[in-house]
Amino acid sequence: MNTEKIQYLEQVATRCRINVARMLRASGHGHIGGAFSSMEIVTALYFHKMRIKPDEPNWEARDRFLLSAGHKSMVQYAVLAERGYFPKDVLDTYGQIHSIIPGHPCMHKLPGIEANTGALGHGLAIALGMAMGLKLDGSDSKVYTILGDGELAEGSNWEAAAAAAHHKADNLVAFVDNNGLQISGKVSEVMDYSPIAERFRIFGWAVREIDGNNMKEVVEALDAVPFETGKPSMIIAHTVKAKGLKQGENQVSYHYWNPTVADCDALERDLLEVLDLEDEKYE
Repeated sequence: MNTEKIQYLEQVATRCRINVARMLRASGHGHIGGAFSSMEIVTALYFHKMRIKPDEPNWEARDRFLLSAGHKSMVQYAVLAERGYFPKDVLDTYGQIHSIIPGHPCMHKLPGIEANTGALGHGLAIALGMAMGLKLDGSDSKVYTILGDGELAEGSNWEAAAAAAHHKADNLVAFVDNNGLQISGKVSEVMDYSPIAERFRIFGWAVREIDGNNMKEVVEALDAVPFETGKPSMIIAHTVKAKGLKQGENQVSYHYWNPTVADCDALERDLLEVLDLEDEKYE
């Protein structure tokens, strides 16, 4: 992967964080912690890896993406808007009644959303069903999903993990957004599932661990899937909660945020400075 492409993806991720700031300003609330921790992953998927047509979101040969922890919906909306799935002014309607971008993703409202998510523990099973269906149809499309680390306490994830390995779903790629925090505290104290990588290996997955906020590592992992023929791929992405929000990084109180307009203005200024620094870094 050349340096110019990594720079481009980093800048896109920052612009998408600015899109999140826009949604926060309009609505006054949102799950910024997970949205910001997973931003590099979702950006790399839509702007580098996935085979998609934004102007034809239901294209039969597309790759699929499901955000299992649907409360992080702002990350997907931010990236979809940046990728051209819908006009950016729609971001100003985030969370409103009748908006096409509600608090949790809804496939019946927004083209490009593959499934309604938000009830934790469902995304991996849905993604597996899609992956198996695609294989039965003879399609070479892949299915990608992101799970929250706190979400792993839902037992349905482990049923799906076992089934994915049993059915040799090597067209399925899952991430765990391993930022270590959930709404009620540290994941290690609420329900400790470490070592996560070893658990998935025991279940029959091919596993790689990366810094999930390092765009180069995210891209390299995506370019290597499937890690093993005949096995689903799991990427444990070690991330920072609310990455990019100075006062909120690695703070459980920023799982959900009720910012003022001034807070959002300050966040946007900080992110615009990051864009300038990214330009300078590669000059």
